[in-house]
Amino acid sequence: MSEQIKSSNPLIELHKIFVRIDDRDILKNVDFSLNHKEIVTLIGPNGAGKSTLIKVLLGILKPNSGKIKTASKLKFAYVPQKFNPSHSLPLRVKDLLALEKCPTSLKQEIIRDTGITKLKDSRVQQLSGGERQRVLLARALLRQPDVLVLDEPMQGLDIQSEAELYDYVRSLPEKYDCAILIVSHDLQWVMQGTHRVVCLNKHICCSGLPENIQQHPEYQAIFGTNRVFYQHHHDHCVHGDTATPCQHNPRPHIHPEPEA
Repeated sequence: MSEQIKSSNPLIELHKIFVRIDDRDILKNVDFSLNHKEIVTLIGPNGAGKSTLIKVLLGILKPNSGKIKTASKLKFAYVPQKFNPSHSLPLRVKDLLALEKCPTSLKQEIIRDTGITKLKDSRVQQLSGGERQRVLLARALLRQPDVLVLDEPMQGLDIQSEAELYDYVRSLPEKYDCAILIVSHDLQWVMQGTHRVVCLNKHICCSGLPENIQQHPEYQAIFGTNRVFYQHHHDHCVHGDTATPCQHNPRPHIHPEPEA
């Protein structure tokens, strides 16, 4: 069911994926792909099968039928929607980060760029929502993934923290040579911060460029016709169905902490 694909092809491809659990169809005939350095946002109503699709991509759940193709030695990193370790667990930020092995220089860069240097001795349970998301993102990046999966990464954040984290996420494909798949209900981000949108409701309802997806009847049936967003390309220009970096308008990001 699973096989490797050449590096010039998408990092991962799903073909005709079906998942049935307890006599219920969760995913039906799903085709999905993710390309190198691409940011794709997965949207859909509650119960659409988004979490199930993520589990299939990560290899946690085996589909009932269909084919999965992956690039050679593909490495994933996952930032969950919720991470609430028991308060009885003496888990500090530096203990959590120490679970991932990577070059010291890269580790220092990621810790600095995500703005968590001063949090290293803090207990994970005592962090604010924004601080915890930055720590989890830093840990995921320490894995040096080919594909970074973010499940509702902005949930519970204040507006300022959300804006800063979104801008930082936009920088990651170029900075760390990875693709990003985001599950999000934030349609403002969906339309302004991603290269491609995939709308799921057990099957792929529609997929394409953000400015085009808003006009699709199935998108409008789910999200309404009066929620149209201006598409602003912060750090890339769209040519056809791909996005390439632009030299003008450099991307903003979380302000890195100064070197000690």
